[in-house]
Amino acid sequence: MSHVGVGPRAVARSAAFLTAGVLAVPALAGCTSEEPSSKPLAAQDVASAARASVSDGGTLRWAVDSVPDTLNTFQSDADATTTRVAQAVLPSMYRMDEKGGPARNPDYLESAEVVDTEPKQVVVYKLNQQAVWSDGREIGAADFAAQWRALSGKDSAYWTARNAGYDRIEKIERGANDLEVKVTFSRPYADWKALFSPLYPKDVMGTPDAFNDGARRSLKVTAGPFAVKKVDAGADQVVLTGNPRWWGSPAKLEKIVLRAVPRDKRVSELAAGKLDLAEIDPETADEVTLAAAPRDPATGTPLMGPQGSPAAGAQGRSAAEALRSWAVANGSDEEAAEEEVLAREERREAEAKAQHRRQALSGYEVRKSLEPAYTQLALNGSDGPLADERVRRAVARALDRQKLARTVLKPLGLPAEPVGSHLALSGQPAYADGSGALGEPNAKEARALLADAGWVPGGPVKEKDGAEKAAGAEKAGDEGEGKDKAKEKSEGDDDGTYIVGEDDKGGDGKGGDGKNKDGDDGGDEESGEKHSSGKNTAQGGAPGAYAPKGTAAPAGSVAAPLAKDGKALTLRFVLPSGPGSETLRTVADRITGMLKKIGIGTRISKVSDESYFKDHIAAGEYDLALYSWPASAFPATDARPIYAKPVPAADGSLNVAQNYTRVGTDQVDQLFDRAMTTLDQKEARDLLRKADSRIWAAAGSIPLYQRPQLTVARKNLANAGAFGFGTPVYEDMGFLKKGAQGSRPSAPAASSPTSSPAS
Repeated sequence: MSHVGVGPRAVARSAAFLTAGVLAVPALAGCTSEEPSSKPLAAQDVASAARASVSDGGTLRWAVDSVPDTLNTFQSDADATTTRVAQAVLPSMYRMDEKGGPARNPDYLESAEVVDTEPKQVVVYKLNQQAVWSDGREIGAADFAAQWRALSGKDSAYWTARNAGYDRIEKIERGANDLEVKVTFSRPYADWKALFSPLYPKDVMGTPDAFNDGARRSLKVTAGPFAVKKVDAGADQVVLTGNPRWWGSPAKLEKIVLRAVPRDKRVSELAAGKLDLAEIDPETADEVTLAAAPRDPATGTPLMGPQGSPAAGAQGRSAAEALRSWAVANGSDEEAAEEEVLAREERREAEAKAQHRRQALSGYEVRKSLEPAYTQLALNGSDGPLADERVRRAVARALDRQKLARTVLKPLGLPAEPVGSHLALSGQPAYADGSGALGEPNAKEARALLADAGWVPGGPVKEKDGAEKAAGAEKAGDEGEGKDKAKEKSEGDDDGTYIVGEDDKGGDGKGGDGKNKDGDDGGDEESGEKHSSGKNTAQGGAPGAYAPKGTAAPAGSVAAPLAKDGKALTLRFVLPSGPGSETLRTVADRITGMLKKIGIGTRISKVSDESYFKDHIAAGEYDLALYSWPASAFPATDARPIYAKPVPAADGSLNVAQNYTRVGTDQVDQLFDRAMTTLDQKEARDLLRKADSRIWAAAGSIPLYQRPQLTVARKNLANAGAFGFGTPVYEDMGFLKKGAQGSRPSAPAASSPTSSPAS
């Protein structure tokens, strides 16, 4: 996976003290509906085409990350493929529109409205009169009621991952006729549109046994444009076929095959013609883009740059023989010449294979947008240095989020804007930039926060034998270890851990010329600091020169490592080690360089993708980590467990829900609760923005950038690709008729969101 993400609809959407004067109250007070609406930074890129331009029939072979362990999206082991199957085969009363908001799905729902608020909130759903399950039974109140009972949380025999919203329902009744469903809530619920999407038949929800086990490997009764034909774990695929009882626009495709293909294998499968659609990483996108580049008019081969594409075959062999003859005639060693000939032939064969691969990939194109998800830097506030809010805020103030966004998105030609909200993305109604509650990036103020917390440059660090030395004096790999263990590491026993910030050799995101990888000089633009490309001493001056104690270091120098109470300020930065996580590791390198400038060291720990989330993020075994959260159309419901204040459980443990940073406040909880109960959309939006500002101020998680969404699609595949916010419309996907073309958006403009910052 290119990023580690956690979906709120797939799982249960998986006392910080405030220093006086730190939290600016005015930053929490504005945010009215008079602000201009924001818009998505990038549009969908799906090669949109009218249904009349799409052929009937065909099989779409679509790469996914895994064959799901369950087809029940309400179970804890549901994954992204579970959601994808549910979207194609089950009813959803609402789906996400192109701006990330809920849109009524007319195939199932004619209308839904709140008809009463006193004494109780009552919502009446009027269903599409043609909507039926694949067994011929009408979709109705019995299905709604069965799902409510299963997910209400009142019966522990149901192994549910979430019950938000369903626990607020008091009763469900048949309305004026069979097509009406009347839902009465015991408490007001603003996000009622989040419910019953997807909706399972009462056959699945009716009993604990059916819920827990009946829908893991099959769904016998469905109600979408497609049905589940089989889940084949042996062949690593899920096969969907058209639903003969579907009443909506007929599915253009005959079959969809969701194949589990590892990310690093997808380009080979594409080149072999075994896939039609696949999300890919930037490296694969580069190869496909190059394959689709203009061809040399003389040779018909892709323009491959200065080395060109040497010919293969007989002409190549003749050239090899000529080279051998020349070498012998000019007195060269015949054996060496022969080796050179063989080497050149091998290179020609390799180039011929590469050219064949490029030719195979030329039938595809890269479709790109921004995924409805953002990557954040998580700061574990449960213990250690980051339990102090001042240290967390210092880390946050040291980050140049604009530069980090550019690092990831600019090379892809996508808008490189940092994310300004924990609860929404640009284009969604709740979006506003609340980062002002934390403050602009400023290295000087970050150092002041650390000093206020007691972390001083070059302070003494105690070793196990009781001796003391200055912070930063240890070599990488020696911290907290005896000499023998350090020697083992120096001899190549690499456990995936190394320390950044205790020397000047790396981890600061710079190359040998003193510049960052993207060519800039690493200056702190916001603080006015610029970094010299020369060598720095611990004090930042010339070698051998020492300024009087208390003298400020020269602007731009790497700060001396910090220490407090005999311990150096070194944070454990945990990262996944898999082949698809290069982007995260690049971002981590940049972050370590930014932290080094204020005296914070980092100890990088690379762990397997399998254990990264379960054994480290969820278990709290980290100081810093990078992972993603998806955007939700219902942030009051879905984001609350992510930012709720952890509470002690009955067994003495800490119940963190999905708040893996362990940072929360009572005020944030109260704002979420109020936003969840008000039916006034303006009031709910304002409450969410206030909550977001307080989340920023607590500095438990720092949103960095919206994730890129890169998809390789066969050029004649329509209505599929980089979906952005929008829910895929499965019945419209298909292959274009001869001569037809899909419509693709122009290059996304690299502009700022139109919404103004929270004031």
